[in-house]
Amino acid sequence: MIATVTLNPSLDQHVVVENLVLDEANRWISYSREPGGKGINVSRVVCELGGDTKAYGFVGGFHGGLLKTILKQKDVPCDFTLIKGETRSNFIITDLRSHRQTRISAPGPEIADGELKKLIGKINSIKPKPKYIVFAGSVPPGVPMDIYKKMIEKTRGLGIVAVLDSADQWLKEGIKGKPDIIKPNVREAQDLLGVELKTEEDIIYAVKTIVSSGIKVAAISRGREGMIIADKSAVLKVVPPDVQIMSTVGAGDSSVAGLVLKLSHGGTLEDASRYAVAAGTAATLTSGTELCHKADVQRILPQVTVERLLF
Repeated sequence: MIATVTLNPSLDQHVVVENLVLDEANRWISYSREPGGKGINVSRVVCELGGDTKAYGFVGGFHGGLLKTILKQKDVPCDFTLIKGETRSNFIITDLRSHRQTRISAPGPEIADGELKKLIGKINSIKPKPKYIVFAGSVPPGVPMDIYKKMIEKTRGLGIVAVLDSADQWLKEGIKGKPDIIKPNVREAQDLLGVELKTEEDIIYAVKTIVSSGIKVAAISRGREGMIIADKSAVLKVVPPDVQIMSTVGAGDSSVAGLVLKLSHGGTLEDASRYAVAAGTAATLTSGTELCHKADVQRILPQVTVERLLF
């Protein structure tokens, strides 16, 4: 089983307009809302791909209740910790004429000490014990900056594989707990290492550096160019086919889900990375906050190429 932890989930609201005009009234063509947050997205994709998962995190207020209801309608198992605050709501505006998206994200509710302790206690006593726990996304106000570090250390002490997919200060602090797997994008990896990653050689050097620091698997996602991924024995360049992109929302989360799901079933790094890139690419074929579809993943999978590089 793959557990996911989303400390700052959201209700993502997606509006599609014909042509976004500033300082004018705009009428939407379509509207949808989906449960959001990186860990929740991973659980959604794991379910879509036929895996076993459960989503953990904080929810509160009307938006939190609606988030849980939608997840249950989608048959995504969850066990959230209730908070007094209101779950945040994010907005995505898609402009059909310019083919551009505008994302507006909220910081999230304040988390009380008692609420955090309840969630930590729940995660530390998950039964049956999962093979993997994915810690993903931002951290809401009131939660210590080193929360991922502490949770990862506890998880690894329980013999569970810890995966971290976050950014900025939460990634920098979380990586100190030595997660087994991380998957930053190029910008996040630059911030983490404090160097510019302008070329493919730079990115290869970056994954090698991360693995040499004690992380078992490091993957740096590169958008249309796929990912560079490494463990202690190999570096792989994984490239997707060229597709018509509808939306990039959730593509990275879909990649994490594909990677972890395949590894949890005993797949090799090559198999898992190929599946990860296929899932991430499939997510770009859907609009708004919709994630990948299994049929698209299976169709794209044979078109993903993997090149093994020297470590």
